[in-house]
Amino acid sequence: MAKLSVLDTLIDLAQRESDARAKKLGAALKAVEDGEQKLQMLLGYRDDYYARFDAAQQAGITPFAYQNFVAFIGKLDAAIDGQKEVIKHAEFKAGLERKAWQESERKRLSYRTLNERAAAQALAIETKRDQKMMDDFAARSARRPR
Repeated sequence: MAKLSVLDTLIDLAQRESDARAKKLGAALKAVEDGEQKLQMLLGYRDDYYARFDAAQQAGITPFAYQNFVAFIGKLDAAIDGQKEVIKHAEFKAGLERKAWQESERKRLSYRTLNERAAAQALAIETKRDQKMMDDFAARSARRPR
């Protein structure tokens, strides 16, 4: 029976580890989602700015305003590239967290399987012992004179 309590402790520890890993995975996936939302916002802003730039060109634009538009678009493109790198890093981290969570789940499930096997083995031993007691009782009852 001591083995069962040790396995129960291991299962509990593995469950806690798995829960902690799941939280980290959730945070990492949230970071990816947030990064993608920021990227979409930047892309939308760049598209709006290009539309304003095209409208300004058709209406006539000064060379200074043209330089400002081009410089700002360059900064937006740099911000977009930077955000893509942030997303790439967040996806990499999410992949690592996913692997860590999967490993902790495998360990937890392994302990649970061991626990189930030990419980089944203990039940089989107890059933066998009960059957032997019943057989002994039946044999003694049969030997008694009536």
